[in-house]
Order: sequence, then C-alpha cells, then structure tokens
Amino acid sequence: MAFIIALAGKGGTGKTTMAALLVRSLVERNAGSVLAVDADPNSNLGEVLGVAAEQTIGQVLDEVGANPDKIPGGMTKDRYIEYKVQTSVIEGKGFDCLTMGKPEGPGCYCYVNNVLRNVVDKLINDYSYVIIDNEAGLEHLSRRTTRHADTLLVIAHNTPVALRAAQRISALADELKIRTGQKLLLLNVSDKNVPQDSLADAKLHYAGNIPQDEAVEGMAASGEPVWKLPARAPAYKAIQRFIDVIIRK
Repeated sequence: MAFIIALAGKGGTGKTTMAALLVRSLVERNAGSVLAVDADPNSNLGEVLGVAAEQTIGQVLDEVGANPDKIPGGMTKDRYIEYKVQTSVIEGKGFDCLTMGKPEGPGCYCYVNNVLRNVVDKLINDYSYVIIDNEAGLEHLSRRTTRHADTLLVIAHNTPVALRAAQRISALADELKIRTGQKLLLLNVSDKNVPQDSLADAKLHYAGNIPQDEAVEGMAASGEPVWKLPARAPAYKAIQRFIDVIIRK
C-alpha cells in the first residue's frame, strides 16, 4: 500500500519545489519506489524534476472523450484508458512521473474521469511512496487521483494572509471528505515559528520551516532541475530533517 503525500498551497509558495525536494529525498535515501504526480494544471513538477511528459492525462481524456471511435477493436474503453495512463508514465532518476494536466476540449468527461480515478488508484498502489503536487483548490485530489492522503502537506509563507489561506485549504480538505492521516503546515522561506494554537481550529499541525536559500532561488531562475541543487543547500537539508515527520516514522 502506497504512502501518499499530497501537497497544496497558494501559487508562489514554493509548493512544487518542495514536492520535488521530497521526491529527491525519498529517492536518495532508497526509501522504496516513488511516483511523482503532477496534479497542478500548470504542470511544472516534471520540469523541476528534469523530465518532460509526452502526453498528459488531460490529453488522454480529450482523446477518449472526443474520439471514442478510435478505440482499437477488441479493446474496451476502460482498458484503453488504462493503457493510455500506463503509457503516460515517464521514468526519471529513480522515480516515475505522471502529469495530470486538464482536458481542453468540449464535452462531458464524467465517465472517463470515473474510470481514470480507478485506474490511477490501481497504479498508485504499485509504489511505496506517491507525491502529489496539487493545485490550491485540491479539486484534482478529489476528482482525478485519489480520495485519501496519508499526509496533507500545506505549504505557506509566514504572513497572516498566507496562514489564513492555509487554514482554508485544510478546511476544504474536510469539506471534500478527503481522508487524511495528518495535516501538516510547512512554512517556506521563513525563520520564524508559528504558535500551534493559532492552527488548532483548522486541524492543521505545524511541522516546521524551510529557510530562505539562494541556491534554490538560483535553480528556479535558471530552470535547472532539483537534482542540480547541492546536497548541503539549507532548503534541502531542512526537507531531509522533516521527511520522517512527514512520513510519520
């Protein structure tokens, strides 16, 4: 059974970078097989990890929804979707990556979304760890990937507005009935702690903070993948310290 870590946060909080650093940390400690799921429509996780998707799941939905007549003879629609999802998984440096994207074409995708959820649920369980980089609203987590996460990791900056947004994300996860083993707040680019009682109403537990890191900023500015980040970089060292809290070991 895979251990699922779902990340959420407002745009600009460094959520995707944190997801990529988690993938790298799990790979480098040989923790088991790792699947990175890019569930943000902006689809930047693969780029940060140094891989490029040949086809997103959104494009699969477009293809199946708009051209059902192109399903090969002798193959059911369910089996065709499963086949297309499996061929959309790309291999990275010690991990696999699946890019969700979003459908662009017209039409109803209710059926294919339901089938897709079942297919991805089966795929997820082939891995030891699954890192899901979500959009802020968590709709992808509820609709297209899985309905549970062992850890929901909310990334935020240490400002009143950002912390209120983090609390709303936590509350939204409850409203969507997403089952979570724990909900954690990780502050990015911060050297200050957050009082735990300020998060109690949101059922969100403070995990720690990631210091500002010029090496990470330089990597982002140059478009270099996360593997180029020095192992001694403060942000990466902080993620390595928090990984056992995140996976509850």
